[in-house]
Amino acid sequence: MPHRPIRNEHRKGDDRQTWGEIMKLRILLCAAIAVAWASSASAQVRITRDVGGLIQNYVDRYQDMRASGERVLIDGPCLSACTLVVGILPPDRVCVTKHALLGFHAAWEPTANGKVLVPSETRRMLHIYPAALRTWITRNGGLKAQMIFLHGRMLANLVRPCREVEVSQLR
Repeated sequence: MPHRPIRNEHRKGDDRQTWGEIMKLRILLCAAIAVAWASSASAQVRITRDVGGLIQNYVDRYQDMRASGERVLIDGPCLSACTLVVGILPPDRVCVTKHALLGFHAAWEPTANGKVLVPSETRRMLHIYPAALRTWITRNGGLKAQMIFLHGRMLANLVRPCREVEVSQLR
């Protein structure tokens, strides 16, 4: 059987129909991308009671949130490794309400006799925080076994207060 070249045999009206279909697909694709982008950029996470945990778990979680465009609203206690959010996400994507409370302490790991401080992980945490927050921590005794708390007006001076529209979106 001899090989025959494929011919593009169609009528002129078919060109318009194909072109129209292509344009419709392009418009639908652009709309789908816009919706996906808008919904990911406007996603908001509310922290109301987070006591912290393993530093690396929080670093990974917050880096994923930063990459996805999520915003974080701190609306209650955010303690220990939870506080890393203010250093990992851009400042315009983290805010605090009047109910926010940040708690800081030195990194530690459990032992058979209780816990032991881990200076290398404490330094790692400090380097993640913004400079103004590091200054506040230093002025308040540094990161030690005992937790220090930041709230109210002083917190609002260091972390952006939430706008009313951000708070109302969660109701």
